[in-house]
Amino acid sequence: MNLYTKNGRPLQVSGDSLYSRSGTYLGAISNGKVYDPRGRYAGTIDGDRVVYRSTDSASMGSATTSGNRAGIATANRVGSATWGDEPNFPD
Repeated sequence: MNLYTKNGRPLQVSGDSLYSRSGTYLGAISNGKVYDPRGRYAGTIDGDRVVYRSTDSASMGSATTSGNRAGIATANRVGSATWGDEPNFPD
């Protein structure tokens, strides 16, 4: 599965773990949502995009840990008009 942020930054997916382009662990994927390592809502998956939606921000997941991964050399995609904001993920 290839995922991108709302503005088109590529993300890495491994099982239910989500990583930035540089390989930084961003959190866990559960039921179409992304939860940061502390279990707080970080974004909603909409197609191939992860967007931050304030209406979903009350949901909580479990705290998770994972090591970082090797970075990827994938180009950005064009931004999306999907409803929501760019998630606050490091690149």
